[in-house]
Amino acid sequence: MERRGFLSACAAVAGASQIGVLSEVWAVTPAREYPRARLIDIHGDPLIVGRLVPRTNYVFNYPYAGTPCFLLDLGRPVVAARELLRADGSAYDWSGGVGPSRSIVAYSAICAHKLAYPTREVSFIRFQPDRSPTSDGDVIHCCADHSVYDPSAGARVMSGPAPQPLAAIVLEYDPERDALAAIGTVGAEQFDAFFHKYDFKLALEYGQGHARQPAGDTTVVRELAQYCRQTIRC
Repeated sequence: MERRGFLSACAAVAGASQIGVLSEVWAVTPAREYPRARLIDIHGDPLIVGRLVPRTNYVFNYPYAGTPCFLLDLGRPVVAARELLRADGSAYDWSGGVGPSRSIVAYSAICAHKLAYPTREVSFIRFQPDRSPTSDGDVIHCCADHSVYDPSAGARVMSGPAPQPLAAIVLEYDPERDALAAIGTVGAEQFDAFFHKYDFKLALEYGQGHARQPAGDTTVVRELAQYCRQTIRC
């Protein structure tokens, strides 16, 4: 399917079966289009979906060079979530996972409350596979403010002060190559606020203005443990 046609089709599949079309199309609500970026591994080879370890934190940068995202194989089929609400009250839909088992999802890793995100030094936000003293398992938990999101339901807010879900990353799945590409977002973006808040820090890490550059034709996927030195658990 042509890329523009793929994005146009997103708006037309709200009533489609979860089998077939929705196994390849992730966003029911029309996506915000960004340059397509193929997901690759640390060796520069296409990321193979079948090699992802279920319920493990992976990160990649999209749609900009300095904006991190989570890639997760939740280990089970993930169906649609309807009527997700942005902070302004507007609603959007999300149609679940992609991949051979429809278990692959991706979200912006920028917390919707105070914009905590994974850095090279530390990450206060992560996918939490197991129950902890402060939240259930199989959630995305930001320990900076205890915002908890459900990755199986479009990153809907489960608890905490976050005013809206995490922005979802629209993924294009290639079944012949068992590969993925990121092509856009759906939901509430926080990129402008993120760049404003962390302008000085991002300039030191990426160079002045470089964090705002498009991610490029490819973007590297790493385990979170390889990406940052310490992950906070709570």
